[in-house]
Amino acid sequence: MRSPAGGGREGDTPLALKNTIRGRDIISCRDLSRGDAELIFSLTEEVVSGAARLENTLAERKIALIFVEPSTRTFQSFYVAARSLGAEVLSIHDPEVSSIAKGETLYDTMKMIEGYGADCIVLRHPARGAARFAAEVASVPVINAGSGSQEHPTQALLDVFTIKSKLGSVDGIRVGMLGDLRFSRTIPSLCYLLSNYSNVKTYFMAPPLLQVRREIELYLSERGVEYRKVVEVDEIREVMPELDVLYVTRIQKERFPDPTEYEKVKGSYVVDARLLSYGRRELGVMHPLPRVDELSPEVDKLPNAWYFEQARNGLPLRKALLYLILGEAG
Repeated sequence: MRSPAGGGREGDTPLALKNTIRGRDIISCRDLSRGDAELIFSLTEEVVSGAARLENTLAERKIALIFVEPSTRTFQSFYVAARSLGAEVLSIHDPEVSSIAKGETLYDTMKMIEGYGADCIVLRHPARGAARFAAEVASVPVINAGSGSQEHPTQALLDVFTIKSKLGSVDGIRVGMLGDLRFSRTIPSLCYLLSNYSNVKTYFMAPPLLQVRREIELYLSERGVEYRKVVEVDEIREVMPELDVLYVTRIQKERFPDPTEYEKVKGSYVVDARLLSYGRRELGVMHPLPRVDELSPEVDKLPNAWYFEQARNGLPLRKALLYLILGEAG
């Protein structure tokens, strides 16, 4: 665990719990224990309620946001979170106007940003393994804000925080994951984080071409997590009454190596009021956004729609996370 010096004010940590996050990289949800997640959720709840006053607690810090891929929610929530904590923000949001467009390597970019005094680097990159490599190169904490189709741990953290806030507990829940499970980076992180909880069952709802990757199946099997693959639309309707949460993902055209494969599966499943009528009244619908045509706008007006609240939770959670990484130890 890295332990950068300074940050925050003496005694400001608003938790009685020991801070197990301070100075750490956040690269994969496989690296996070249930205790780690609950610590982050605890402080996030205090931020949401107003019990935790974290403004300007990182006034002496610099946080770098290096986004080599497009982003709206993740970039903006990290940016606003860092500024509200009083930190200075160094950002590359458009690689076309940086030296990355000239062929600068990720190694050189990390070293350059470190040289400008960054205390923490938040990285989004299209290559699998980029965040892990950056963490090995950098001497300051690195947060993975999306690494190719590999993982997106802070998205999973806000997803599970949302589930806990809505249902009161994560233990024993039934989660249907529908859409592009093969190329999604949110699905692996969510599966890994949920595996820390008891008696969770996952339903992978996708056509064979988009089914969950083998590496995730193996991980869940090793952890004793129950899962089931669901392919046919009729079968999806049959399992809907079992679900507490339906987690929808868009089919990501940009990640298909062969455009003809995308044409075969686009529009495979659509979540609308009719499909939700097969589920329980209290079923929650989640989506990491952006959506295309897989989630009908008619769902927005239903009480089942959790996805806008889910997106809003990104700000307090990332604020809590940055404080825990760079603030005083608990």
